[in-house]
Amino acid sequence: MSDKKASNQMWGGRFASGPAAIMEAINASIGFDRKLYAQDISGSIAHSEMLAETGIISAADQEKIAHGLNTILKEIEAGTFEFSTRLEDIHMNVEARLADLIGPAAGRLHTARSRNDQVAVDLRLWVKQECQRVAGALKDLIAAFLERAEEHAATVMPGFTHMQAAQPVTFGHHCMAYVEMFGRDLSRVRDAIERMDESPLGAAALAGTSFSIDRHMTAKALGFREPTRNSLDSVSDRDFALEFLSLAAICATHLSRLAEEIIIWSTPQFGFIRLSDSFSTGSSIMPQKKNPDAAELVRGKTGRVSGHLVGLLTVMKGMPLTYGKDMQEDKEAVFDAAETLDLMLAATAGMVRDMTVNAAAMKKAAGAGHATATDLADWLVRNLGLPFREAHHVTGRAVALAEEKKVALEKLSLEDLRSIHPGITDDIFSVLAVQNSVKSRVSFGGTAPSEVRKQIRYWKKRLAKA
Repeated sequence: MSDKKASNQMWGGRFASGPAAIMEAINASIGFDRKLYAQDISGSIAHSEMLAETGIISAADQEKIAHGLNTILKEIEAGTFEFSTRLEDIHMNVEARLADLIGPAAGRLHTARSRNDQVAVDLRLWVKQECQRVAGALKDLIAAFLERAEEHAATVMPGFTHMQAAQPVTFGHHCMAYVEMFGRDLSRVRDAIERMDESPLGAAALAGTSFSIDRHMTAKALGFREPTRNSLDSVSDRDFALEFLSLAAICATHLSRLAEEIIIWSTPQFGFIRLSDSFSTGSSIMPQKKNPDAAELVRGKTGRVSGHLVGLLTVMKGMPLTYGKDMQEDKEAVFDAAETLDLMLAATAGMVRDMTVNAAAMKKAAGAGHATATDLADWLVRNLGLPFREAHHVTGRAVALAEEKKVALEKLSLEDLRSIHPGITDDIFSVLAVQNSVKSRVSFGGTAPSEVRKQIRYWKKRLAKA
C-alpha cells in the first residue's frame, strides 16, 4: 500500500497527499495505543451486534465483521499482526486489516460511531480492568500485613514522631497502620470503578448520531452499568484516567513511606528487620554491604507515578469541549503508571512477607529515649489527681534527673522520684516498663496487643468481603 493510498483511506478526500514524516511521527499513537487492542476489538464486536440488532446493518455483515475481528484478535495475540504507523492508531490498524479480511462489509462497522467515542470507550475499559487488577494486588498486600501483624501483635518497638522515639508501640500495631492506609487505597479504587462504570460508546464525534442505536445494549455487552448521559462530555471526559492516576499516586506515596521505613529499619544502626537476598543486592566494591534495592526502587518510582498525574492534569486544564488531539497524551501516562504501580505493589508484598523481624532489637530501642514518660504523666493524673499540665512538668523533671544520672527512666529509684513529687508510690514501676506501657493502651485503635488482635479480626472479615 502506498503512502498516498494509506493517507487517503485514513483522512478522506480533504487531504490530497500524505502527511509529512514529522507529522506522521507526532500524530501516530500506534506505538503505545496498541495496548488497547483487546478493548478495541471487544468494543467493535459489541457495536456491530447492536447495529445488527437495530437493523442498521445486516446480520450477514455483522457475522463477517465479528469473524474478522476475532481473527485479528488471534493474529495480535500470536504476534503475527503487522502494525503500521501510517495507519495512526489501533482503531485504523484494526479496521484496515478487517477490510483486507472481509472486504466492503468492514466499512459498515464505523456506522454511528467516531474514533472519539471509540477511543474513549477503549481507554475507559482498559482503566476499569486495571483498577480491578490493582484492587487484587492491594488485597494481597493487606493480607501480607495482616499475617505479620498477627505474628507480632505483642512485639514491642518504638513509635516515632519527628523520627525521635516517642512512645512504645507494637510492630503488629505498626503493620496495622499500613493496613489502614492501603485499605483506603482499596476503597479509592472501588469508588473510581463505580464512577467510571459508564459507556461513552455511541456518543459519536460529539453530538450523538441520527441512527436509532441502542446505547444501553452496548453498555451492557461491555460490562458497564449504563451509558453516559451527555455526548459532549462523553468524548471529552478523561476524569477516569485522572482519577486512576490520582489514586495510583496516593498509593505509590504510601508504598514509598513504607519503603523508607524498610530502608531505615534494615540499617545496622536500627537492625529492626533483615531482607533476604531475594530483595537485596550487594556492593561491587564493599563485600559486607547488603542493599535494600527493592525498597529503594519502590521509593524512587513514586516520583514517576506522581509525575504522570501532574502531566495529564496539565494537558487537560486547557482543553475546551470536546475532543482535541492533546488528549492522545493520556495513554502513555496511564499505561506507564499502571505498569509501575503493579510492580511496586508486587515488590512490596514480597518484601513484607520476606522480612525477618529482630524483636530483640526493637524491644531494646523501645526503651530508649525515656519512651514511657507519657505513662508516668498519665499515672500522676490517674492516681494523684494532678492536672495534666502539672503532671507533664513533674515528668519533665524526672526525665531530666534520669538524663543527669545517665539511666533509663524506669531505673530511677523510688526515692529519686519522690524527691520530685512525694505522692509517687512504687506502683509507678508497673507502667514504666515498655511491655506494660503497650498493654495499657487499650483505647479503641490503640497499640495494646488485645486491641491490635481485635483490629486484625475486623480487617480479615472486611477483606473477605472486599
